[in-house]
Amino acid sequence: MAMNRETEWVEEAWARTVDKVKRTSGRIGSGYPHASVNGRYALEAPDWWTAGFWPGLLWLLHDGSGEASFRQLAEACEEGLDAVLAAYDQLDHDAGFMWTLTSVARYKRYGAEDSKNRALLAAGQLAGRFNLKGNYIRAWNTWRAGDDNAGLAIIDCAMNMPLLFWASAETGDPRFRHVAEAHLDTVLREFVRPDGSVYHIVRFDPGTGERLERIGGQGFAPESAWSRGTAWALYGLALAYRHTGRTAYLDGAKRVAHFFVAHLPEDGVPHWDFRLPEGAERFRDTSAGACAACGLLLLADCAPAHGAPYRAAGVRMLESLYRNYGAWDDDGEEGLIRGGTSIYPERKNVDVPLIYGDYFFTEGLARLKGAAAIAWE
Repeated sequence: MAMNRETEWVEEAWARTVDKVKRTSGRIGSGYPHASVNGRYALEAPDWWTAGFWPGLLWLLHDGSGEASFRQLAEACEEGLDAVLAAYDQLDHDAGFMWTLTSVARYKRYGAEDSKNRALLAAGQLAGRFNLKGNYIRAWNTWRAGDDNAGLAIIDCAMNMPLLFWASAETGDPRFRHVAEAHLDTVLREFVRPDGSVYHIVRFDPGTGERLERIGGQGFAPESAWSRGTAWALYGLALAYRHTGRTAYLDGAKRVAHFFVAHLPEDGVPHWDFRLPEGAERFRDTSAGACAACGLLLLADCAPAHGAPYRAAGVRMLESLYRNYGAWDDDGEEGLIRGGTSIYPERKNVDVPLIYGDYFFTEGLARLKGAAAIAWE
């Protein structure tokens, strides 16, 4: 009975997602949406870190619906990233987000050599950001005069490592995998606390590799627990286990998952930070919930003997997102899932749909429907 009920709402949510994206894709086209502003997705330049999520979403929906326009738009988005791939100063640690969900996704579906070459170029660039002394992949670039970020690493990058695992398997070259594992080992050592909460930013001395400080970043404070960063760690470590079979990554993913689920509010959708003091604004971050749900579903597959609670928590979050935060019948809102919080400390894109929240929600549905082509894996 429970499975029949799940199948019913998942199929309903999938149909409504396909229907809405058919309508919104007419305006968004092969652009690169990020956050909804007054009900319309603002389109960013192709070098923006979220450029892969819209085409990634389109690939998932194409697989499940056969809608030809979704494939056409996803391929056009991928081609639009070529100028970024050829411009060194526009490339940073988010190459995995951008080319896993575009080029790797298309290559896995059709064996397209042009997509394979793009993804390998992106993987080479990403691996080239590795700091041998500190065993981390450097975050960001020097965007403004005076920036000193050569020693910065961020938890977000855990989700970029599948591009390197794919490149290693595709080429037979273990160096990509070595870089990914070294960075993820640093994640376990320097980012994940014993209780499973996670730091956003760690600064190292780029010359010696010594850890200098931990920084709050997009969380409330250095010792708080930014929920989307927690989701990046949960899903990133589960994917690392999928690619390597190393139990350290599985154990790390479990520890983060336990913290995440234990700190959810009543409706199963996280606030933007799990450690907010009294008086702080408690906006939700639905994007963190959607990403974590995908990680929990994968974790359930990775640990089948103990997977039922992980799966149940992931399903609960996705259903709550669908029923309580969906914008299905609102023609004045292009986003699928309301209540995302992008960067609260800067008051940027708070309590709005975010394209990565929409992507992970769609991926979660695809996982529940048994999708075979998940780009990260």
